Amino acid sequence: MKLLPAFSMDWLLRPSQGHIYDRQLVILSLALMAIGLVMVSSASIAEGIAVGDDAFFFVKRHGIFLLVCLFLSALVLQIPMARWQQYNASFLILALIMLMLVLVVGREINGSKRWLALGLFNVQPAEIAKLALFTFLAGFLVRKQDEVRSHWKGFLKPLAVMSMLSFLLLMQPDLGSVVVLFVTTLGMLFIAGARMGQFISLVLLGMALVAGLIAMAPYRVKRVTSFLNPWDDPFGSGYQLTQSLMAFGRGGWFGEGLGNSIQKLEYLPEAHTDFVFAILGEELGFTGVLLVLLLQCWLAFKALRIGQKVLMGGRQYEGYLAMGIGIWFSFQTVVNVGAASGMLPTKGLTLPLVSYGGSSLLVMSAAVAILVRIDFEWRRDNMQARQREAL
Repeated sequence: MKLLPAFSMDWLLRPSQGHIYDRQLVILSLALMAIGLVMVSSASIAEGIAVGDDAFFFVKRHGIFLLVCLFLSALVLQIPMARWQQYNASFLILALIMLMLVLVVGREINGSKRWLALGLFNVQPAEIAKLALFTFLAGFLVRKQDEVRSHWKGFLKPLAVMSMLSFLLLMQPDLGSVVVLFVTTLGMLFIAGARMGQFISLVLLGMALVAGLIAMAPYRVKRVTSFLNPWDDPFGSGYQLTQSLMAFGRGGWFGEGLGNSIQKLEYLPEAHTDFVFAILGEELGFTGVLLVLLLQCWLAFKALRIGQKVLMGGRQYEGYLAMGIGIWFSFQTVVNVGAASGMLPTKGLTLPLVSYGGSSLLVMSAAVAILVRIDFEWRRDNMQARQREAL
């Protein structure tokens, strides 16, 4: 198994186009992780004192998660993409087993059974299921591309797999992850060449199903109505959103200064997880918000660009998977930012690589490592091809 070249400080000075891996992608990921560590450190002080009588309770855990992420990423980087393609169905079966297991022996937090307790850490199978589904879909689209493009059967088969995962996720319940799976699956099918009529029909059906799922659960209806006008009930159903909006309002152009947030002092629930973006807006202002959005946008663009170039180079599996990761990252960013700013209903989705959360951080770090590996293999093979031509 071929290893990636060892990391050293001189890679900062070498031109990106002459390097064997994408330095920009690595720097982007590390920059977002660093911003996440700083913001979690600031946003979690009050919660850490309340939960563990330690202002740095969540900071220490987040730091450990980051170290584990770096170790996991180093391992994932060594796995050839051929192995992901070979074992994608096994990975999906493992995710299905974990989703079933969490319903039986999972840990319940805030009325949702989403976590499996593994010693010091809680693992969220929903995050693993996202990556597992996208690795499987990429393999399916390679095997059944003609069928997807020409028959409803080929279009509906991957949706049936997604529906199995979605059913188990709704049992937890976790509608946010279901929406991420649905949107990313649609995006991957569209890129693979599914007919527009099929695509539009499924979008309309998906919208109808989501509306039905919202109507069936009173707490979801409250979330939607409070999102439309949170000030109608600022101390009830609209409380979290109004506090988030006040955080953005206090931030202005340049923020109150790092560490000077008022909303993190037990006013804004989930300040270090789902609503860390609001605290970032309060402390760093519009400039900090814009910087993080640009970094997230750049990361998603890099993923889509990698997918495009490897697809054009004939690497279909890697191309579809990179595109899926790009859609996943960009959509989850939109949902998290939209929920924090009042543009979308509140959903329990983290801001990629920034929010506190072990499972999300680990899986997204692994996804970035897969992107680096895809780009590495493409560059390596193209370099070898040029060397052969030169000879």
